[in-house]
Amino acid sequence: MAAINFDKVLKDIKPPETERKKVKALSDKLIQLINEITAEKDLNGEAVLVGSVAKGTWLAGKADVDLFIKFPLSMDEALLKESGLYIGHRCIEVMQGSSEERYASHPYVTGFINGYEIDFVPCYSIKDSSQLKSAVDRTILHTEYIKKNLSAEQADEVLLLKRFMESVGTYGSEFKVGGFSGYLCELLVLQYGSFQKVLEAARGEWKPGYTIDLEKYGTSKLFNEPLVAVDPVDKKRNVAAALTLQKMAEFVVASGNFLKSPSKNYFYPRELKFDLNSIKDEFKNRGTKTFLLTFKSPDIPEDAVYPQIRKTEKSIVKVAEMRGFRVLGSDSWVSPDGKVFTLIEFETWKLPALKKHSGPFVWYQDHQERFLEKHADKAWIDGDRWVVEVPREYRDVESFFSGVLTKREINLLKFGKHIKSELLRKHEITEIVEFLESNDLETAGASENLKSKGKLQDVLKHLYAYLNRSELLWR
Repeated sequence: MAAINFDKVLKDIKPPETERKKVKALSDKLIQLINEITAEKDLNGEAVLVGSVAKGTWLAGKADVDLFIKFPLSMDEALLKESGLYIGHRCIEVMQGSSEERYASHPYVTGFINGYEIDFVPCYSIKDSSQLKSAVDRTILHTEYIKKNLSAEQADEVLLLKRFMESVGTYGSEFKVGGFSGYLCELLVLQYGSFQKVLEAARGEWKPGYTIDLEKYGTSKLFNEPLVAVDPVDKKRNVAAALTLQKMAEFVVASGNFLKSPSKNYFYPRELKFDLNSIKDEFKNRGTKTFLLTFKSPDIPEDAVYPQIRKTEKSIVKVAEMRGFRVLGSDSWVSPDGKVFTLIEFETWKLPALKKHSGPFVWYQDHQERFLEKHADKAWIDGDRWVVEVPREYRDVESFFSGVLTKREINLLKFGKHIKSELLRKHEITEIVEFLESNDLETAGASENLKSKGKLQDVLKHLYAYLNRSELLWR
């Protein structure tokens, strides 16, 4: 492998000293403020800095400050939640920031202060995983483990790994991505020693079921995810549980591509060149029929939305194919303005009026008689079983969508629990070329549909990614 000067890359991706000092000063001030508020209210809580900022593994310009407020195990859970929300809102008020409430294992507050996103998360103070009351309680243990075991040199290797994964589209454990978490990146560097050795192991060794067990707990058989990374602070947890087979495979391929032809370009976002006309022409030239189903996203956290819309997407594909419409591909996403887009591309979108329906074998008298009572003289024998031609319920994709996405037929589909009501309330089905033409800002005007260049660009970005699904994996 040709040598790459990682020092030059690190200079670009590692937070400069000015940023480190600024983040530390803000963190220290907030910790002091939290502790003053808890003392003032006699809440017996203590602030702890956790996450990548505490571990020194955050990328330049991406410092999300995570402040956990730990309370004794004896505290009532309702009081813990109430206290955490109060402290978070009070801190943000004092710092003259803005706030919003979010939900993980329980509610917490996110503040936007001096240009930084700050999470204020209440948790229980635990010594080990046997005392867990909620998933967030592990986070302090994770931070302590990494700070104890990861050297400063290895922290740089984590930065290289994170940035590489970001650039090839495999970083982020949220459901929207299904990739690698920051903590998993840290454990991978601890396991293999360096960024390059992680890539070499991925390309040379990883297959579904591959196990990483730093503390040799021997509990990997508890898990059946594509990659198993036994949590060093909780032997009953797989740190890689959110990693999909798709993203694992993409990382393996990108690792091989890099090792074969190393380039510093892998550490920088790839410039994607696309426009409305080129995307519209490509869909026209594919010889398929593509539809966009759009509806309002339910008012729930994004990490809860994505599993539900993906479940809905897969169900629509399955039911469409059961009706004879062959699907080439599909995708789903949520736009920044809270609209769900589900794309389904059909190889077959028109069908004959009749379809062949297979009945019972001629050897089974009872089944045969019931079949013939229903179909009378329209049935015939094909080999050793009865068949009959029956009318198709849906002869084209448009009528399929119109029929299935109604209150009468919608139960044919499987949904996330919040999706069904939104779909029934209002949805639109549009053929992709018609959709793009109606949203061409040059011809339709800013008053039409997407109404802004930014919203249109977001849709075009997703359509481009769908049409070029492996582009990020090499440079």
